[in-house]
Amino acid sequence: MTGTQLLMETERLVIRPFTRWDYGNWLQSHLDRLPSQHKYDAGYQDMSGCTEQWFAEMIGKQDEMMAKDEVYIFGVFLKATGVMVGTVDVSTLMRYNFNWGRIGYVLHNQHWQKGFGKESVAATLRMAYTKIGYHRIEAHIDLDNVPSISLVESVGMTYECTRKGFIYERGMWQDQLVYYQNAE
Repeated sequence: MTGTQLLMETERLVIRPFTRWDYGNWLQSHLDRLPSQHKYDAGYQDMSGCTEQWFAEMIGKQDEMMAKDEVYIFGVFLKATGVMVGTVDVSTLMRYNFNWGRIGYVLHNQHWQKGFGKESVAATLRMAYTKIGYHRIEAHIDLDNVPSISLVESVGMTYECTRKGFIYERGMWQDQLVYYQNAE
């Protein structure tokens, strides 16, 4: 599936795979981040190593992963201005009789509290079902990440369980909440 086939527009957003021409916009969106607002917000980051060549190589790797049906990474851009506000990704967990994936998302903190997270995640879920062919999408969330829990609940995802020792982060195995949604 090509990147142009994976373009989704909402009222205010364009959600699509990155291209090498997105470098300046991508870099500026990171440079404009505010200081970290809580432990799940990276805040301002040192971007000095993120050259245009580095970005082109990253896009190449993303294209390869998409071609292999491993991970689909999308930039989220304001329709009116083209400014990048974040990213949404969908990873294939298993195909065959499952068509099962996982969604992830990052909204740059200078764009919070405007509904862009909900709008982009809802649109990406629709794209995952209709264009990529997933039947089930999960979100895996740290137990105390209230903004992320609120976001997935706002798009109709349902709490399923808590997976114990599910992911290795911050030097130890962490429990995670699992929210899911099946294609209609």
